[in-house]
Amino acid sequence: MRDRVGAMRLGVDFGTTTTAIAIVDRGNYPIVSFVNNREDTVDFIPSVLALDGDRLIYGFDAEDAAREGAPHLRSFKRLLSDPSVTDTSTLRLGNHSISVLDALTGFLTYVARQLRTNSSVASLPASEKLEALVGIPAHAWSAQRFLTLEAFRRAGWDVLAMVNEPSAAGFEYTHRHAGTLNSKRTAILVYDLGGGTFDASIVSATGTLHEVLGSRGLNLVGGDDFDVILATRLAAAAGTDSGLLGDDAWERLIEDARSAKEALTPSTKFITVPVDGEPTTITVAEFYEDATALVNATMDAMEPLLVPGASGVGQLGGDIAGLYVVGGGSQLPLVARILRARFGRRVHRSPHTAASTAIGLAIGADPEAAYTVREQLSRGVGVFRERDAGSFISFDTLLEPNTELAPGETLTIKRCYRAAHNIGYFRFVEYSSFDESWVPRGDLQPYGEIIFPFDQNLRRSDVDLASVPVVRTEEGPLIEESYIVDENGMVTVEITDLDTAYRIRRPLGRK
Repeated sequence: MRDRVGAMRLGVDFGTTTTAIAIVDRGNYPIVSFVNNREDTVDFIPSVLALDGDRLIYGFDAEDAAREGAPHLRSFKRLLSDPSVTDTSTLRLGNHSISVLDALTGFLTYVARQLRTNSSVASLPASEKLEALVGIPAHAWSAQRFLTLEAFRRAGWDVLAMVNEPSAAGFEYTHRHAGTLNSKRTAILVYDLGGGTFDASIVSATGTLHEVLGSRGLNLVGGDDFDVILATRLAAAAGTDSGLLGDDAWERLIEDARSAKEALTPSTKFITVPVDGEPTTITVAEFYEDATALVNATMDAMEPLLVPGASGVGQLGGDIAGLYVVGGGSQLPLVARILRARFGRRVHRSPHTAASTAIGLAIGADPEAAYTVREQLSRGVGVFRERDAGSFISFDTLLEPNTELAPGETLTIKRCYRAAHNIGYFRFVEYSSFDESWVPRGDLQPYGEIIFPFDQNLRRSDVDLASVPVVRTEEGPLIEESYIVDENGMVTVEITDLDTAYRIRRPLGRK
């Protein structure tokens, strides 16, 4: 669908193992297909990059180069789940050091080129804009949100907005299963197990208006981890392990294990995969014995979204119309088996598990469908401050987890006070939870510090603020702190001396 002259609207799910795209087409949202280098038609582009000499290549080309032994990196999106990654971070590929942002930009440029030249919508002229609603893990750090958005923009995409991936899947559920929603059952629990991450969200649906009521997730649990579990079991059956096999043979085993895993059906009994050239067979039951712990980890993460049953075990609340299973990792039959044993007939599996998010994003991108979602922050933001001339440190919660974000709007929180010291130290963090004393716990990511000179005499370029001792002062300037959350969930800090208009502005997650 062309939203305006010269523009096409799409939903883009940049995934850990594959990238899927759906297009807005007059109330329909078909998955875009591509032709790989072996002339097979597929509904995805592999999220892979590789080196061809000194040249970085992507997608289908990178996948072929990897098979030939070229230095490569699969599932590179998982790098973004590391809370220490920023826009200045690099990755190693062979003997080359590559900017993470440049690698992301190069891959998304390749995706756009494939869309225009090698896809089911390849008739797109070069002048036609690609307007995209882009998915992001619900529990993504601010840095991951920034890097994803910036890479899309640098690659030439016109990003309409970023939507949390389980929220997008909620759009697809409502579009496909609206009849299950009624006055009593008004919400969906989305279970999204992708290639590298797990997210679960309760989404309230009133017609096309959706509201996220709660989210939980795991940044480093996904389909890739099942591949490693299967490869490890196969290696053990062959009397070896990753160390004995060496890097190249181990990676080949993981790739073969992934292919075998993806071929499993509910009736499959045995798995046969070559280990260092020798066929090795294990039972599916042996694989599932090891893999069950990973599925249980997703259940544990989702537990706060459930309602305690008579036995004390969490169950779906009475207002939940269905548990909607999406994500490429959820294609493993074991996942549906465990979920149905726990939750019964209210478990629904998307017919396009690997592309459900892309379809939902396309629905959200369609102005005629008019779907909107009120999101929540999956992580809180707080600041450690020095008090009483540095004699002790206090923590202030600025934005709590689950803070609501209205669609298309920014949220601004302001604090105003008279400075009582010559210098202010602000050490910002993102966090997932806090204890009874309101101290942040769990996932915790420091975002560096801002040293703000309250004393005007310290605002010269030749002053090393870090070496200036903190002292109390009389009647300091009037200070305003502003915390601005944009529609994509990214936070910008502004600290302003209202008496002089001196200001420091710092987007979190960027150097």
